[in-house]
Amino acid sequence: MSRPYETPRLPVADTKTVRRAVRQLFKEDLGAVFGILLLTCCAALAGVAGPWLLGRIVSKVQAGDLAVSEVDSLAASVLGFAAAQLVLTRWARALSHRFGERTLARLREEVIDRALALPGRIADEVGTGDLVTRSTLDISAVAATLRNAAPDIFVAGVQVVFMFGAVFFLDPLLGLCSIVGLPLVWWVSRWYLARSRDAYLAEGAAAGEVSEILNSTAHGARTVEAYGLQTRQNHTLDQAIDTTYHANARTLSLRTVLFPLTEFAHTLPMALILLVGGLGYLHGNLALGVVVSGSMYMWKLVDPLNQMLYWVEQLQRSGASFARIKGVGLVAHTANPQLPAPDDDLIEVEGVGYSYVPGHEVLTDVKLQVRPGERLAVVGRSGAGKSTLGKLLSGVDAPDTGSVRVGGVPVADLAAAGELGNRIVLITQQHHVFMGTLRDNMTMAASEADDETILAALRMVEADWVAELPDGLDTQLGSGGVELEAAQAQQLTLARVHLADPHTLILDEATSLLDPTTARHAERAVAAVRTDRTVIAIAHRLQTAHDADRVAVMESGRIVELGTHDELVGAGGPYSALWRSWNGES
Repeated sequence: MSRPYETPRLPVADTKTVRRAVRQLFKEDLGAVFGILLLTCCAALAGVAGPWLLGRIVSKVQAGDLAVSEVDSLAASVLGFAAAQLVLTRWARALSHRFGERTLARLREEVIDRALALPGRIADEVGTGDLVTRSTLDISAVAATLRNAAPDIFVAGVQVVFMFGAVFFLDPLLGLCSIVGLPLVWWVSRWYLARSRDAYLAEGAAAGEVSEILNSTAHGARTVEAYGLQTRQNHTLDQAIDTTYHANARTLSLRTVLFPLTEFAHTLPMALILLVGGLGYLHGNLALGVVVSGSMYMWKLVDPLNQMLYWVEQLQRSGASFARIKGVGLVAHTANPQLPAPDDDLIEVEGVGYSYVPGHEVLTDVKLQVRPGERLAVVGRSGAGKSTLGKLLSGVDAPDTGSVRVGGVPVADLAAAGELGNRIVLITQQHHVFMGTLRDNMTMAASEADDETILAALRMVEADWVAELPDGLDTQLGSGGVELEAAQAQQLTLARVHLADPHTLILDEATSLLDPTTARHAERAVAAVRTDRTVIAIAHRLQTAHDADRVAVMESGRIVELGTHDELVGAGGPYSALWRSWNGES
């Protein structure tokens, strides 16, 4: 069924990359891995002892040379080994869970870091659905594996190896009977693994598509209602859900083949051991105790084999999720370990070209130099490329052609290395208030700031509403707390920037929601924190340009004029026309 559109998605890591990443996860905590293996082997050995001792009891009872005290001693040994297996398995699982939680914590941090390092155009193209699905549903799938699959598979795998070995040790013929189902398991596993990865990747992608449609519909609900798009959106969502249904049905059909055949492969060896062992006993070739022990071993194999069967399916699901998680990093900015420190705070833009969609350039051959301490205004009509230039100047994305450097070092590389936060800060119209106290929201920019410093920063941007908060700086903000208005959130952001004290501040319509008086005061306050601060203001308010040291005028992705306010007004070019229109002149 054709779709009206398909949202671009982030890439998926290939099998080789996933395997390398899995090995790296184990290498980062080798001590725990070896500890788990040691405890698991000891537990498996303890589990092997029980059936062998029970077989000894049966054989001695059959021979009639077993005293009551010896029966009690052997029975006590069986109980002792069972208790030892229980304790060792518990320790192995506890260590595995701790290993899983540590690994999961590192993985979550990596996902956040890579998501934040995504180039701006990629983040805009893929939307929120795919990224949210990878950072929630996919992380949950991997989390379930790390917490539960790892210990279960470790324990079950070692038990299976030891028990098969024990059956061969008892009698080679019974050992051959025990492995008769393995070819069927091998075949159905290969059949399943060859198809399941793509099926689970399709399932995850379909879930991301549904999430994206739901998010976009919820955020644009008023627009949908205003233009009467309810039927269209419902149809689009129905198609996405239909795709998800078929993707889920595909993975279910694979499981309906895997589970029944492997269950049969587990049952067949037990029946053969009882049949062959019974005939061997009747003909005097096998002792009854050997048949009992072999049967006990096969019976004890049912649980670990079922555990492994269950987790084979879960491993494929989480493997696909892990590949989607690792795919985020394939398009993220990567830090250069040899990155030099910037020589100074001079910003240089040389021949920059940029496009969100190939073949449709937003910026073309942009050249600009911003001196330290300069106040530069970037003006132009909507769609001229002002905000895009601001993103490149702040390191949010890298240019397609040309370079954006600060102190001779690419800005995007500094951002990827986490070295840009105290140098260049971009403030847009969108301001985020984090869940937590007002103090938490402020100190994330400067952890050492005391209460007086925080309050001074808030006073600087005229955040008078702080005095009315019920608990002052300890007031909870966000969901479940005080919800700030848009203008208040902007003031909080500007105060936070003051604490961060960057050398360059890029304001992309950052004060558009403040009243003119407060906006001008806030901009002056932020710019006056220190005399050598660079302020780049992207604005439609030409009063900002009037107060700036220089003005850059953009049209169709190019800087067409650059100079002071008076020079550009006198030149009679595009800026002069904008200024006359701003002042209501014909």
